[in-house]
Amino acid sequence: MPAELPETRYAKHGDIYLAYQIWGDGPVDILEMNNGTNFSIDAAADEPHWLRYERRLGSFGRIIRYDPRGFGLSDADPGGAGGGYSFDPWVEDAVAVMDAAGCERAALVCGVVGAFAGIGLAAAHPERAASLVLVNPSARMQWAPDYEIGMTPEIVAAFAGLTEGHDDGADAGGLDDVAFLAPSLAHNPDFRAWWERSTRRSAGPSVARAVNQAIFATDVRHLLPAVSVPTLVVVRRDFALGTGQARYVADQIAGARYVEVPGGDLLPFAGDSDALLDEIEEFLTGGRASVEAERVLATVMFTDVAGSSALAAELGDRRWRALLDELHEIVRRELERHRGRFVKDTGDGSLSTFAGPAAAIRCAVAVREAVGPLGIQLRSGLHAGEVELRGDDIGGIAVHVAARVAASADPGEVLVSSTVADLVAGSGIGFADRGLHELKGVPGERRLLAVVDGI
Repeated sequence: MPAELPETRYAKHGDIYLAYQIWGDGPVDILEMNNGTNFSIDAAADEPHWLRYERRLGSFGRIIRYDPRGFGLSDADPGGAGGGYSFDPWVEDAVAVMDAAGCERAALVCGVVGAFAGIGLAAAHPERAASLVLVNPSARMQWAPDYEIGMTPEIVAAFAGLTEGHDDGADAGGLDDVAFLAPSLAHNPDFRAWWERSTRRSAGPSVARAVNQAIFATDVRHLLPAVSVPTLVVVRRDFALGTGQARYVADQIAGARYVEVPGGDLLPFAGDSDALLDEIEEFLTGGRASVEAERVLATVMFTDVAGSSALAAELGDRRWRALLDELHEIVRRELERHRGRFVKDTGDGSLSTFAGPAAAIRCAVAVREAVGPLGIQLRSGLHAGEVELRGDDIGGIAVHVAARVAASADPGEVLVSSTVADLVAGSGIGFADRGLHELKGVPGERRLLAVVDGI
């Protein structure tokens, strides 16, 4: 995959110009029809999870991706803003993009909403579809008497409320769409900022409202028996609405292969995208490339509240939740000051990483001091080593060591491994030796030290 982002080109269908890009140079032509919801193709450059997803997909395919009419860099749909938006033109739009890209046949890879058009294209133009991959698909979103696996009227109304509030930023539906569609990224402030920015840039309020109406009005169940190309249906098994809609699609397409992968994200590029892409790659190429996990050197920091169970029982659910919200806000603020990266909440604590150990120590001490007025004490543990990047999460032995170091700390103590202490020698940070410890699940003994001065 080239380091530079691809050039945006234009295909013409009737009077409408459609923006498209070509990514990757793998042996399979892939027409990518939507990534779960409607973001402009240019938005991928600003979102690391999506960019990583595209680069992996481009490692085994030549991806042709485009903005549907009315979105992003493509021309407006003449009927879309008036409430007449339909996915029907997407089929011929896709053919026009394929023609402009010099593609006779392609594997259609369709995320969520893109399934409507992908199913339509495979049914109407089987000669242009080498195969069909449907990720978290639905043939009909909304509940009906003969389709009880659809979204309830309450959920539909909540999504309608989101587009009603598109004009002024209000969340009129009371629905947290990020938590619903990408729960693994719900606590990631950078992702939320990108989501807000990108959804507004991709479509104006009228188009967003019209597309939302089209999503819940569309029903392509009648087209499923007409799909004759090899088909893979892959779904995240822990999605909030379950797997019933995807399983229905697979059952109605002759010979379709149905696969469930771990996770609860509806967006294909959120969560463990490698598990999903492994299935797609094997289906399209006949094998899976060995994907070596990306590893980086980092200082890992765990924090948790000492005596949290007793304190939660004493405070009650509401006050305990409010206290944790204040704690997490303090942690995020100090991470920003000390250039740390928030990874995730761990219930009553947090997991974060830093490029250097001195900054991590100073951040841990700053957090300890800042939470004092809340009447709680933290236990903090730090270790430095290689960590494995797993989407937005991290793993590896260094993470386990840091967790065990935190568990060994006394209330209010910042405890570090000897590795961290050795790395900051000469910095003026002082330590008190806490001796050798056997850390559960970690081989051998490790010397732990408490931070005492010089911060």
